[in-house]
Amino acid sequence: MGKASRRSRAVRADRASRPSPAPFVARPFAGLPDETEWVAMREIVPAATATVRFADGRAPGGTPETVTIATVLPLAWPGLHRKSGEVLVGIQSGSPSGDASRDIAQAILLSAAAEPGEPVPALPLSAADTPRLQDLLDLTVPLEVTVHDGFDFWVADADLDDDAKASLERANESAIPTTRISGDRSCYWCRIGDRTYVRWVLPQDEDTATTALARLHAAGESSLGGSGGRLLGCFRSSGLLIPVWEVAPSSEASDFEAPVGQMRDRIETAAAHSGPLDTAERGARAGLMNRQVTLR
Repeated sequence: MGKASRRSRAVRADRASRPSPAPFVARPFAGLPDETEWVAMREIVPAATATVRFADGRAPGGTPETVTIATVLPLAWPGLHRKSGEVLVGIQSGSPSGDASRDIAQAILLSAAAEPGEPVPALPLSAADTPRLQDLLDLTVPLEVTVHDGFDFWVADADLDDDAKASLERANESAIPTTRISGDRSCYWCRIGDRTYVRWVLPQDEDTATTALARLHAAGESSLGGSGGRLLGCFRSSGLLIPVWEVAPSSEASDFEAPVGQMRDRIETAAAHSGPLDTAERGARAGLMNRQVTLR
């Protein structure tokens, strides 16, 4: 057997021994309690935390039964094991694979295994046989998100070095003022410069939600709160749609509690409509699609 043939067999054997990469998952948080809140924390809320609990028997030995999920950690770390024993995971640090659920689950396990006081600075590429959040977590526990004004939750036990402290200062300066609107679980008011917006993660799959909004837009019913609240366009993320309305600069989150509830009812009614789109609705849908931006 020639050297070239042996090298070829060795290459094939090496490839066969490597774990298969994680498959792409278009809707990675489906099946978790409060799927829309996972997407909101990952995409539109700058500073927030929530607590999740391991399913029975899934907590690594010697670690707490709960994990703190955060939007961002210092220096964009995927995870941190505090000196106190608390495990934190930042879900806006990016996904090396095509499955955000699997990547966040890997961040949880690596952070739990890290020495107390040590961060997880980066994630390896997730493999197809690694667990997902749906495998690790207690799925009976809702995701109760706490929105913060800034990132001071980073310094709970003062374990930040100079670089991390500088990162905290920069993060606090750049944090977009954001407030939950009580009319829906995953609807948030925010102010960016001198402009004000409402951003809302809808629970329907993105195609159904786009069609529903198109029906409302064609009927002149897509405004949020009467004549104001102009629908600007939408983000797409994790298989869900995030419409964005620009609202009056002087408005506050509390102004939209009733309008959001009314819009939710209109969207649900439109989403339940199974008939074909008419000409105006098709045009409205095309316009919305042209103004959609895919996040991650």
